[in-house]
Order: sequence, then C-alpha cells, then structure tokens
Amino acid sequence: MRAIEIKSPTRVDLAGGTLDLWPLHQFIGGATTINVAIDVWTYATLEPLKSSEIVWDSRDLNLTQKYSNLSEALKDSNPQVKLFQSLLKYYKPAEGFKLSTRSESPVGGGLGGSSSLTISMMKAFSNWMGVHFSSSHHMVNVAHNLEAFVLNTPTGTQDYYPAVSGGLQILKYNFSGIEQEIYEIEKSPLMNHFMLVYTGKSHHSGLNNFEVMKSSVQKDSKTLQALADLKKISENMEASILSNKWDNLPELFNQEFEARVRLAPAFTSPEIEHLNKITLEAGAEAVKICGAGGGGCILVWCTPERQERVAQVCQKAGFQVMSTQPVNPLGGKNPQEHLLKSF
Repeated sequence: MRAIEIKSPTRVDLAGGTLDLWPLHQFIGGATTINVAIDVWTYATLEPLKSSEIVWDSRDLNLTQKYSNLSEALKDSNPQVKLFQSLLKYYKPAEGFKLSTRSESPVGGGLGGSSSLTISMMKAFSNWMGVHFSSSHHMVNVAHNLEAFVLNTPTGTQDYYPAVSGGLQILKYNFSGIEQEIYEIEKSPLMNHFMLVYTGKSHHSGLNNFEVMKSSVQKDSKTLQALADLKKISENMEASILSNKWDNLPELFNQEFEARVRLAPAFTSPEIEHLNKITLEAGAEAVKICGAGGGGCILVWCTPERQERVAQVCQKAGFQVMSTQPVNPLGGKNPQEHLLKSF
C-alpha cells in the first residue's frame, strides 16, 4: 500500500472565540462562532510497514520515536508523545507503520495548529484503517476528547471544523449540540482585506481559557457580561456577512477586541497593543486577536491599496507578515453539513 499523504488547513477565528468551550455557551443561552480556514497547513504522511514496528517522526518536535510494536509504544513515558499515544489508543492499529508530521503554523500562533494536526493524523489513520465518521461533528467530537486527554485543560471545538471542512465556518452552539454551516469565500472581501501578522510571542490559550472558565463557574458578573457581549458581536457579524454588509466588520472587530480584553486582560499583550497602534496609524481598519491571545497571530483588516504600507510598518517594527489567504471548502459534504452558496 502506498503512503497516505494528508494536509489540513488551520484557521483564523473572526468572532465568538472562547464561546465554543463547553459549557460556557450554555451559560449565556447558546452562542455562534465564526472562523475561516487558511492556507497555513498541517501535514501527516502514513507509510504502512510489513512488520509490527511503529515509527513517529515529528518535524515540529525534532523527535523520532521507534517502537517494536503497539504495546511498547503505549508504554513510553515521554510526555511529548502523549498525543500520538492517544491516537494509538483510539485506532488500535494491528500492523506497523511510520507516521511523519509537521505544521506550518508558528508555535503558539493562535491558529489552531495543534487541532489541525490532530485532524490530519486522524484523517491519515482513518484512510489507512477504513474508519468512517458519520459526520464532521462525530470526527470533531473524537478529536476534541483526545486533545482534552492530552492537554488536561478546557478545550473548545471550533478549531477542528476548518481542518475537517475548509471554508468560512458559522458554528451554532445550542441545547441540541452544534450546527455547522460552510461558505465559499472566493468572492468575499476575505480574499483581499486579509492580512495575518505574527507577533513573535507564543500565546497561552490554556491559561486564559481556564481563568475564564473559573470566573464563569463562580458567576462573576463582569465575565458573564463580557461573554454575553461576545455572543452579541458574533451574531451581528453573522448577520453582516450573510447580508453582504462587510463594511460592518471593522467596527465589530474593534468591539470584539474590547470585549475580549474585558473578559481577561491576558488576552492582550504589549506586542498586541503596539501592533494595534501602528497598523491603525498606517491605515488599517481594525485588528483581531487570533485564538486566546496574549501573543500569537493577529488578523489585520485592511483595504488592498493600504496593505503594502501596513506591511512595511509591521516589518519595520519586527513583526512577521505571513503570506497567507483563506481556503475554500475542501470538497465533499458530510450528512450534517450545509455547504451554502458563495457570496
């Protein structure tokens, strides 16, 4: 059997981040999360072997682990292989293989890189072993549970959907579960107003999310109000996108920034504040913290004619402007997905 080669996109969250953590969205009566897949990819290559040997080659960790069989692999106490081991426990491969993985996402970039890599690995194993998921929701639920086991921190679900399906995702969290809508982005302003900048500092999503979760469970009124405000902003963004009122997005990004910092001051940082200041002065319309913030990447919303100037200012300040664009739906539909028309 030939090697199985998989790649999955990462994502930029546009609105409703943090609300995808269970049960935060239930505290505020449901929520909407909006994100878009981007061409910053994670890769998994699985090569079946004619022996019981198992090899994992992680380019990101600069780590190659070899085991004589599955039992030996599961006994490894190296914490760096825990995600790999969780996949072995789930799939229980009866034959040997070599799995090579890598990610284009900066470490701590806030782009959902680890979630995308988990999906890439799952796609590779599923393809090899003939495992079929009933829907994207089923696959995401498994990936979410595997990563929660590995990280031992509260984890959301929005990061997995773009890696599974691509495109612009509108995810609705309600009492019945999660509803997914996927949109093409070819003709939307996402294609020409999109600039991604890396601050050079890793984010710390686990810590930020834990503090939000703790404050919410303790019924802190300021935290719950900030979550409610994020919910409203996300709903307004959904309405703006679906009615092609993209000019509303800069103001909504600004509102989201303010509400997110109220949610937890650690969502911002000196690097983010400086980047916000210099890009707006150079003509950008708004910035959006990616992921749980504190560092990582920032979406800069900017008209095409001002992007060169904004990029120059960012690079002069020592920030990395990433050459990336949104990704259209990956093709194919699962039973519970709804691929809607392009804008």
